[in-house]
Amino acid sequence: MAVQRPVDASSHVYLIDGSGYIFRAYHALPPLTRSDGTPVGAVQGFCNMLWKLLEDINHGEKPTHLAVIFDHSGKTFRNDLYPLYKAHRPPAPEDLVPQFALIREATRAFGTPSVEVENFEADDLIATYARQAEAKGARVSIISSDKDLMQLVSDRITLFDTMKNKRIDADGVFEKFGVGPERVIDVQALAGDSADNVPGVPGIGVKTAALLINEYGDLDTLLERAGEIKQNARREKLIAHADDARMSRQLVTLDCDSPLNAQLDEFGITDPDAEPLVAFLKKMEFRTFTRKVEETLGGPAADETGSATAPIDRSQYECVTTMAQLQDWIERSYTAGVIAVDTETDALSSNAAGLVGISMATAPGKACYIPLAHIDPAATGDMFDTGKAPEQLPMEAALAALKPLFESPAVLKIGQNFKYDLGVLTRYGIDVAPIDDTMLISYVMDAGLHGHGMDALAEMHLGHTCVPFKEVCGSGKNQISFDKVPLDKATEYAAEDADVTLRLWEILKPAMVAKKKSTVYETLERPMPAVLSAMENCGIKVDPDQLKRLSSEFAQKMAGAEAAAHEAAGRNFNVASPKQLGEILFDEMGLPGGKKTKTGAWSTDAAMLDDLAAEGHALPVALLEYRQFAKLKSTYADALFAAINPKTGRVHTSFSLAATTTGRLSSNEPNLQNIPIRTEEGRRIREVFIAEPGNVLVAADYSQIELRLLAEIANVDTLKDAFRHGADIHAMTASEVFGVAVEGMDPMVRRKAKAINFGVIYGISAFGLAKQIDVSREEAKNFINAYFEKFPGIMAYMDKMKDEVKARGYVETIFGRRCHFPGIAEKNPNMRQFAERQAINAPLQGAAADIIRRAMIRMPDAIQRAKLDARMLLQVHDELIFEVPEGQAEDMIALSKKVMSEACRPALELSVPLDVDANAGKTWGEAH
Repeated sequence: MAVQRPVDASSHVYLIDGSGYIFRAYHALPPLTRSDGTPVGAVQGFCNMLWKLLEDINHGEKPTHLAVIFDHSGKTFRNDLYPLYKAHRPPAPEDLVPQFALIREATRAFGTPSVEVENFEADDLIATYARQAEAKGARVSIISSDKDLMQLVSDRITLFDTMKNKRIDADGVFEKFGVGPERVIDVQALAGDSADNVPGVPGIGVKTAALLINEYGDLDTLLERAGEIKQNARREKLIAHADDARMSRQLVTLDCDSPLNAQLDEFGITDPDAEPLVAFLKKMEFRTFTRKVEETLGGPAADETGSATAPIDRSQYECVTTMAQLQDWIERSYTAGVIAVDTETDALSSNAAGLVGISMATAPGKACYIPLAHIDPAATGDMFDTGKAPEQLPMEAALAALKPLFESPAVLKIGQNFKYDLGVLTRYGIDVAPIDDTMLISYVMDAGLHGHGMDALAEMHLGHTCVPFKEVCGSGKNQISFDKVPLDKATEYAAEDADVTLRLWEILKPAMVAKKKSTVYETLERPMPAVLSAMENCGIKVDPDQLKRLSSEFAQKMAGAEAAAHEAAGRNFNVASPKQLGEILFDEMGLPGGKKTKTGAWSTDAAMLDDLAAEGHALPVALLEYRQFAKLKSTYADALFAAINPKTGRVHTSFSLAATTTGRLSSNEPNLQNIPIRTEEGRRIREVFIAEPGNVLVAADYSQIELRLLAEIANVDTLKDAFRHGADIHAMTASEVFGVAVEGMDPMVRRKAKAINFGVIYGISAFGLAKQIDVSREEAKNFINAYFEKFPGIMAYMDKMKDEVKARGYVETIFGRRCHFPGIAEKNPNMRQFAERQAINAPLQGAAADIIRRAMIRMPDAIQRAKLDARMLLQVHDELIFEVPEGQAEDMIALSKKVMSEACRPALELSVPLDVDANAGKTWGEAH
């Protein structure tokens, strides 16, 4: 509770910009809801920031007085002066509005005075309190980084940005505005403020404004002598907009004599009272925060040991080195019915890593580590080595004991990125099921908002920092594999992983239910780890000899392109050096259109070279050819050869389930999602993927799935009819938009329609379309306008997605997958427009990703029921690749078409058919 304490020269007053705190808190943390669905993410962030400030105060120089100052809702006196003041400000996010009252309640729970006055902004109240305190000789810290408050800075008043732990004094103000605090108002009057719709003088920014004020002394003198300014445009704008500048000065000047409903003396600071604060935090369901407050302020622990938010004590973990211990943990696991499991290995790739140990947790704080293949870190491995392995269980015996537990349907096994562990354990003869995956539970709730790795989730939901891997294994040249880690350190690290995973599950699983995302998780996420780990372990065969030949051939073509580039330049140079290339193109050859980067070097990106090549310049053509072959050689031919597993002769990629916002899978080490298909040279890469002798590859690909989904979701009858009747969709579009007959259509006209069809999905601009189909920007704009006139449902869909993402921050697929785009709240218009384009495409790309996931989940059982000896090897966007005996190829083609085309059912019955193209061949290229 605050106390009455007079303010005098010995006082230090803290004034918190409450509204600034709110918006920082809202954007700093992912959305969070209570069990009743009430959004409380900003409340939690606000409480965290206020608590941290109080903690920092207790560890440093204590203020004597503290208050939180809020904006009052509604108009202010500035709107009477200028009705358009803040007129462009978007309304507060929908999920933030109900949190305003809760945040004020939080302030009361902390026992911190809060002030707001109708018709006045928080900045005016802060200004009034700050000047009053300054007049009494007190020091003032304004807890804010708001530039509008910098006009208040003086010898006794500073701004304190607690997020950056940075104080802003007069020097800091000069760094920001180029003038001292006493002239900030004049600079702001000239520069205006687009965020608050303060007009200022058009064309004059902060730097120019500071230059003018420093030259003429103040705003009034500048405006009186504006006719003396030599620059014509600047002079004319200052004369024409002098009244705007004077009005802007009134708008930006803080009222230091605002009416107040509380006095400074009432803000005497004391520690919070535990009882009301804990009661509020419990009501908000902030379990970790509640425990922290109770531990700090006294009282019973918020959670007893065994709860998800109880303190983590690594010293309590058990290292299991006897069969008796192991049997005890197995019995505990059956009793618990739910356990967390994690594997430790000696490598990163699940299909090549050796199992080193297994950790388990049966309850929060109750975890163990079972070492299986640790070695003496001092061992040399030679005949004179006297090092001994640490005491541990024989792997075969331990795995034999664990296998029934891990395969028991009566015990739920929980993992974090469980696909990796499944892949490892499957190779050791254990098929773990049933499972839950905390990474995927987090992903279905918050895709696009933050990462879903265990360390990040532990910080976010448990307030806990996990032991870093480098702390256990080192980094760089000094890094050791996990099998060389001493057992005491290994136990702390590994058991913590299982403990944290179980705690996260206890928090995230109920939250997922509250957010109504269980169906998405159960149908699209939970089955995928088992499907993908099987595909990863299987891998796909490649022809190493063909890869060597391609690498050599690409190298020769690189050399040819390099020679052509040297000839076009008139001298030798390093074609891989952007600096040398830029100097030759723009300094020596004087080619047009050169642009410099922030570093002052010429830009030589692909777009720039494409533009120059289109104009017929020989050097850019040779350089583009060189880069194409260099990428084919290094990224594909050489990388694929290096990725061949020596034991299997196959390439084993790793699929990432939670790496995209839309649910689309990605692959890495190597990346098989971007095998090129647009050029003849690129398509040759697919020829190196081959079937084993006696087998063939079957490639099954959804035909134009995103366009079909666009027709369905946007309800475009013309497009739906075309798809239902198997029409040439691009020719039909060309006929509709350009008014030409389908029969005998010019292929170039169809190409233009195809570019529009696919471009619209990704929010293509007139500029982008013009470049793609080689027409003027005006022509491209007319094409797009004609397209939307013919298909108004598409424009309506696009507008709807824009509205949804602006209002909610996310859009959803037809299966309920939520895709967040926080960029929609960015101040930068380019970033906002990019988020809009993403939001338009996400329901289409996301639905396509959901559909192929559903097909992949059904495929193993379908293959087994059909008694086929087929294996699913790869997923590449809308395509699945299988390996099957030659005699079963036609059956596999028929089965893949059936399963994939019916993947939506029974959840959804689309009015547009999902056509699937499927073919067989000895190579992927032949089957594609």
